[in-house]
Amino acid sequence: MPEPDQTLRLILASASPRRSELLEQLGLSVEARPVNIDETPLSGETPEQLVMRLSRLKACECRRSLTRLPQSSICLGADTVIDLDGRTLGKPENRAQAIEMLLELANREHRVLTGVCLSSVHEEPCLSCVVSTTVQFGNITPEQAARYWATGEPADKAGSYAIQGRGAQFVAHLSGSYSNVVGLPLYETAELLRSAARNFYPEGPEMALTDIYVP
Repeated sequence: MPEPDQTLRLILASASPRRSELLEQLGLSVEARPVNIDETPLSGETPEQLVMRLSRLKACECRRSLTRLPQSSICLGADTVIDLDGRTLGKPENRAQAIEMLLELANREHRVLTGVCLSSVHEEPCLSCVVSTTVQFGNITPEQAARYWATGEPADKAGSYAIQGRGAQFVAHLSGSYSNVVGLPLYETAELLRSAARNFYPEGPEMALTDIYVP
């Protein structure tokens, strides 16, 4: 167990600048350590099962790769996909696929699913959750989809859009966590981090996140 004055260290198993920025909104100091895993869905795997499995793989692989770090380190893995009628939409492989995704999403509801997992020496099994947000798109013409692709924004986004960017023009309605659609549900992630902190300091006082994870 870390000494009472030792600061927990938060490590993000992702190169996503969006997830780092979201965590920094909570006042957390984040160290990004991306990991390489196979993100191919398994046969018969639901979108919920996929994001849970991949977020856990990322967090655990990050922890295994950082054996020399202090035991007060917590690795955070996350994965986001689009669930369109039970079918998983990930990041587009090319222009044609991105435009096809956007046109499929037009005038329909879809769910944005994010799996979040924390892995540390004190957590077996890991702390984890899956968060769902329902998003309603309005009309999208092929020309609009093509122009949006040309901005470069959809290339590395699940479902080929970024709600925090120009993709917001297509969103008619949202029900649930906005930050989840960006890439990390902040309320649920903060709750997991507080639970992890209590496991490190079981006899200590209730502390705010900023008391534990400081720059």
